[in-house]
Amino acid sequence: MELGKKLAKNLRRLREERGLSQEELADRAGLHRTYISMIERLSRNPTITVLEKIAHGLDVDPLELLR
Repeated sequence: MELGKKLAKNLRRLREERGLSQEELADRAGLHRTYISMIERLSRNPTITVLEKIAHGLDVDPLELLR
């Protein structure tokens, strides 16, 4: 599976498992809600810094987003 698709799938799964909306995750990660949405829809490719922020907002290791 392509890495971007894997990221999008894992991001959505982890967010939903925690019962978080895109907006709630964005607030926790210090990002804009539409940015989270764009990553989940494969419209944006986040930087490593953004992956770290998202992982922090989900309380997971950043590598979990790419596995």
